[in-house]
Amino acid sequence: MLDAVLSPEDRVYSFDSQWSPGREVAFMKSGSGDQYSIVFSAHGVIAQGFDHESPISHWNNRAKKTWPGLFVGLPDELAAALDEPAFRDDDGSQAVTVCFWRTPADDRWRCGPVEGAEKDGAEWLFGLLADGRPESYQRFAKHMYGGAPEIDAIRHVYALRPLTEEFVAALNPELELEDLQCDIATIGYPRSRAGHA
Repeated sequence: MLDAVLSPEDRVYSFDSQWSPGREVAFMKSGSGDQYSIVFSAHGVIAQGFDHESPISHWNNRAKKTWPGLFVGLPDELAAALDEPAFRDDDGSQAVTVCFWRTPADDRWRCGPVEGAEKDGAEWLFGLLADGRPESYQRFAKHMYGGAPEIDAIRHVYALRPLTEEFVAALNPELELEDLQCDIATIGYPRSRAGHA
């Protein structure tokens, strides 16, 4: 939601709570070829990330194959996400250097038995998400979008409080709350009881 307010046309992070029946998807697109997708469903969660500078990138081999072992052990009910055209390169190849998943029966995250993939990009691709602190997002936004959004405004969103006109104006004076209604619905962000975000 913060990215939708700060950079409506060119955001890095997005979320679609209506991706397809029974599935929600979080996306990250860096603008320089790096990306991730996280698919949430009743069967669990699967995350795929791509670091274009990783030595295990499919760009580094003629066959454009993913690194051996990335998907070994992936449950069939989560594997359908691998075939999504939205998670592939323009030529149809899989842009994945890291993949991990978790089903409702799992007590921890799982990944395939990948060898030699110490530089798969997982740490930096998912670092901001795993960090979970508003202060870290503030640093990211300052670097990516310029300016320094108020930490209290960031905490407001991290607490999933409904947006107000004042809140939106404080973060982006060029936007009004009405401009965000489609994003609020797509993201599934909480609305006020009066029916306004």
